[in-house]
Amino acid sequence: MEVVDARAALAPAISLLCAALVFAAADHTFWRRFWTLSAALAKLVLVMSMLPGSLKGIVYTFDLVQFTPDVGIAFRADALGMFFSVVSATLWLFTSIYAIGYMEREPNRRRFFGFFALCVSTTVGVAFAENLLTMFLFYETLTICTYPLVIHDETPEAMKAGRKYLTYTLTGGAFVLIGSLLTYQLAGTMTLSMPGILPHDADPTLLAALFACLIAGFGVKAAIMPLHGWLPSAMVAPTPVSALLHAVAVVKVGAFGILRVIYNVFGVELLRELGLCNWLAALAAFTILTASLIAIFQDNFKRRLAFSTVSQLSYIVLGASLLTPMAAMAAIAHIANQAFAKITMFFVAGAIQRTTGKTNIHELAGIGYRMPYTMGAFTVAALSFIGLPLFAGFVSKWYLSLGALETGAWWYVVVMLLSSLLNAAYWLPVVYIAFFKAPEGTQVDVHEAHWTLLLPTLAGATYVIFLGSTTSVPGMPLSIAQAAVKYVFGMQGWLM
Repeated sequence: MEVVDARAALAPAISLLCAALVFAAADHTFWRRFWTLSAALAKLVLVMSMLPGSLKGIVYTFDLVQFTPDVGIAFRADALGMFFSVVSATLWLFTSIYAIGYMEREPNRRRFFGFFALCVSTTVGVAFAENLLTMFLFYETLTICTYPLVIHDETPEAMKAGRKYLTYTLTGGAFVLIGSLLTYQLAGTMTLSMPGILPHDADPTLLAALFACLIAGFGVKAAIMPLHGWLPSAMVAPTPVSALLHAVAVVKVGAFGILRVIYNVFGVELLRELGLCNWLAALAAFTILTASLIAIFQDNFKRRLAFSTVSQLSYIVLGASLLTPMAAMAAIAHIANQAFAKITMFFVAGAIQRTTGKTNIHELAGIGYRMPYTMGAFTVAALSFIGLPLFAGFVSKWYLSLGALETGAWWYVVVMLLSSLLNAAYWLPVVYIAFFKAPEGTQVDVHEAHWTLLLPTLAGATYVIFLGSTTSVPGMPLSIAQAAVKYVFGMQGWLM
């Protein structure tokens, strides 16, 4: 059932208002913090207020501007968009608290927090976009808003990374625009309100070109190899920006766009007929394993995190490409499972850097003695990525493996097993160095990071356990993913 409700438009608007207030606050620290935290809390409350209805099958819609009878800016909070927005709104609150502490002595804080808010506004705008035009506008605005964050330090290295980021992402945006126009030409609409809008009798070659165009466009931000080059370079940005890029905004928007292309533009039935997802699944599997292998050899903490992100994002792409309900469950659930674990790791990296000045893994001998709670949170996230039961990552790998078996593609189960081994190969050594190697000096005092850095880190780790241990509880996050899967595949009573 669809209901006209302004909350679908207010959710992205809150962050937009926050950005304006932050810029207006100038150098008044109190008001900058007040508006940042107030807007983050208000957005979370607003999004969560729609959750009960979403779990009952209600879709909230709101038309903002209508350019022609078929084209306009409109919002639609369906189950898939709600899942993404709940994750984004929750993590924005965590990251806002963390950023306030992390950026305390940094210059240009007004610019940072203003564009930080704009990024979250555009992310939720993508989540609730009713059509490809609305999605494209927010998708490109996100690129523009994240650029000042990437180059925040304004060093030559940062400026070079910013140029690289713009080159990749604006090119990707151009492909999304071309694909959107071609979709309108073929389907007569750009709506994302149905499980597939393209005609089945269209020229298969043209459909293949459209699929490649849209996947390439969104695949840049989803960091599918070989379109991932901007992501490791962007690690020059401050840690809250890296966390924003990897867990809340940019990369998740790319992965979410791929889900919309597969489930709402093409639809499962048409893609099964065309067989276009076979090569995408293979490319995702290649990315999962190759990025993990590269991560093993990265000594810089944030670069190892970057290549881990490249690998983990392709879980979402692989799950969507398999075109089965269980795999779709994995793809959607991993939006949250990867986000909370990865943001926890970035919070840890930033806390260590701020507290000790260390940025390389080989320098972390005994850091677990000095920062036990911080490294305990890191260990939780590491075990999740490895795929141990009761942690969020296990849920993704379990459903993804079941989805692969549903379609007879058992080799993707092998990919999941190899991925777990590779994750263990590059995360467990960090745990070993932190807790089992002797710290430097004869006496080490426990000295955790400031509470503004520690609290969001512990909250992220708690969520990792929460997401992994509440999968069978009604009303929990996985229920939203189930609702989205039932709509995509037209299944009644599935998993209920």
